[in-house]
Amino acid sequence: MALMDIIGRFLGRSAPKSGDALMDTLLPMLMKGGGSLGGLGGLLGKFNDAGLGGKADSWVGTGDNEPLDAAEVEEALGGDLDEIASQAGVSREEASSGLAGMLPGLIDQLSPGGQLPTGSLGKAMNGLDLGKILGR
Repeated sequence: MALMDIIGRFLGRSAPKSGDALMDTLLPMLMKGGGSLGGLGGLLGKFNDAGLGGKADSWVGTGDNEPLDAAEVEEALGGDLDEIASQAGVSREEASSGLAGMLPGLIDQLSPGGQLPTGSLGKAMNGLDLGKILGR
């Protein structure tokens, strides 16, 4: 880990590393807020706009997380999925399938108690159990 990564983690400004290319691509995109995904709120908005708001709400809420499938990820993310896949070095199909498996758990962990984090996601990301999200 580079010195700037260590300093960034200490200051809560960098995403944790999971060793999974897709997750390691997605987390910094969510932290940026102004990127193509629009941060966590923007990502949730994309699912809402695609008619999947009920599912997205379940991930933020305190009940069970509704599952997501690859076709729903493709519908919600559209061209952003190509960017994520390209940056992660995986195919569009691998990205949609992988995100379908990880997004419900990731968003659930980023919204403890059913509340989206305010301000920077850095602090919320430092508490992530990436192994649980990735099924390890």
